[in-house]
Order: sequence, then C-alpha cells, then structure tokens
Amino acid sequence: MLIEPVKITDQAIAEIKKIMTNKEIPAGYGLRIGLENMGASCGSTKYIIGFDQKNDQDIAYEIDGVPVYIKKAEVVHLMGLKVDLFANETDRGFLFEKEEEK
Repeated sequence: MLIEPVKITDQAIAEIKKIMTNKEIPAGYGLRIGLENMGASCGSTKYIIGFDQKNDQDIAYEIDGVPVYIKKAEVVHLMGLKVDLFANETDRGFLFEKEEEK
C-alpha cells in the first residue's frame, strides 16, 4: 500500500508495542483501527482500536513493525485520522484526531 490512511505517532506506536508484549498478543495479530456504529448519524460514530487478525475485507500496512488492519469499507471514513498517546499521572489512552481536509 502506498499511503497510510491512518497516521500513528511515535509515542502511540511505542505504547502499542508495549501493550502487545505485556498482553502477549499472539503472532499473526495486528492493530485494528475501525469505526463503531458505522452508518449511524455522524455524531454517534466512534473510533475503535484493538488487536485482531487480518481478513479478506481488510487493507493492511505496517508502521514501525506493527501491522495495521482497516476494513476496506471504512478506509474512506478513516483517511486523515491521527492516533496519538494521551498520558498523565492517572490516565493513559489513545486520542483520535481527524485532520481537516485542505
């Protein structure tokens, strides 16, 4: 694949690798980024992130050794998305930021 529909920051990739190691994610699994409630009104669409195996309905690419899977039907909705790490003294998680089209 020539383009990466979803960008993932270096800090987020480091955290994803740490999770994959600590949670013993099996070989053959990669990071799945997708949409929950796709097809509902725009205000109710949520981004999801997790670990899964690639299937025939996915596009796949790799970021710093981490396989990334996205359903082909969702790629157009995820283009321009950036995943970043949020961390402070009490919370950790991932932030999803959609870049504005130019």
